[in-house]
Amino acid sequence: MATYILVTRLSPELTKDLKKRAEIGRKWMERVKKDCPDVKFIGHYALLGPYDFLDIYEAPNEETAAKVSMISLSGGATAAESWTAIPYKKFLHLIKDL
Repeated sequence: MATYILVTRLSPELTKDLKKRAEIGRKWMERVKKDCPDVKFIGHYALLGPYDFLDIYEAPNEETAAKVSMISLSGGATAAESWTAIPYKKFLHLIKDL
């Protein structure tokens, strides 16, 4: 499976009451597990910067990764981007003959 990075920025409505953050996150994860059962999460981080959260996950293909982003958008994120991540050793192998 390929590794992906998801960065999200929440809408102002979702950040008004931070006490509800855990419940919102739980519902998001339930929906991802239901709609994308092959996704395996590796890490989840809160960020201080232009994005609010960063997730590292594995998915079988880019269509599934796109679904994860779309689930975030449909749940109130104002931005959600999934990026392909290549492990550094694999990257070195790819560029070896260039």
